[in-house]
Amino acid sequence: AQCNSAEVQTAAMQLQSRHYRQGPAGRSSAAVRRSARAQQVVVHANPLKVMIAGAPAAGKGTQCAKIIEKYKLVHISVGDLLRDQVKMGTPAGKRAIEFMDSGALVPDEVVVEMVKSRLAQYDAQTYGWLLDGYPRSASQAEAIEKEGIRPDIFLLIDVPDSILIERVVGRRLDPLTNDIYHLKYKPPPKEIMDRLTTRSDDTEEKCKVRVATHNANVEAVLGYYKNVTVKVDGNRSMDSVFSDIEKALSVVVAKKDPLEAFCNEEGNQEADECRVYED
Repeated sequence: AQCNSAEVQTAAMQLQSRHYRQGPAGRSSAAVRRSARAQQVVVHANPLKVMIAGAPAAGKGTQCAKIIEKYKLVHISVGDLLRDQVKMGTPAGKRAIEFMDSGALVPDEVVVEMVKSRLAQYDAQTYGWLLDGYPRSASQAEAIEKEGIRPDIFLLIDVPDSILIERVVGRRLDPLTNDIYHLKYKPPPKEIMDRLTTRSDDTEEKCKVRVATHNANVEAVLGYYKNVTVKVDGNRSMDSVFSDIEKALSVVVAKKDPLEAFCNEEGNQEADECRVYED
């Protein structure tokens, strides 16, 4: 779970009145670490900025959850952001609802303003962020690039089209529990088979269109992030995929702050370089 803002602000205030034992090459710790019911509160000096993309059924949602749990990043989904802005009645939300009510796509400039505003908030600036499934087109990538929004790493979960289609077509929903099953990968109990339903867009024909659209758009987006893109083979177990993601993120963290990377490794939290001492 993410630490709440009050805890982070308290830790930040304590940071100002403390000094650090020097680490390798004279570097000082980039964060405050203190124990509180076995949970760490970390204030990052140079927070991680991650974008992640993947076709429908690539497993992006599962990997987002794992990244958030491990790195405590703020998860930002543009779909959720749009709904929240509309619900709160913000100026951007009011502009967006006009297009949504008419059945039109919300213009890039409206969405970009929402994203820019959200990334500027305290939690995203403190913990870093995970921008989920955005940008989705070259025009969106260009728009946020102009606003100075750029990731440290762009993760692309890559799965063959045939596997994506198999994953989608085999999905089944239990309307009573909202549990999702798969006829091959997560077979449902026989006694509930008769009540399972299929989403209207989980057909082979519609899936092919969605995958083709994703493939065309993602190639255009990658042109903006060539030097920070890491492709991850998503046609494996969830843990294997996440292992590769961890390795890629560890490289980025080490480049941004070598001492922070050291202190985040298991077993190093109590090392002299990572401790914080009262004046």
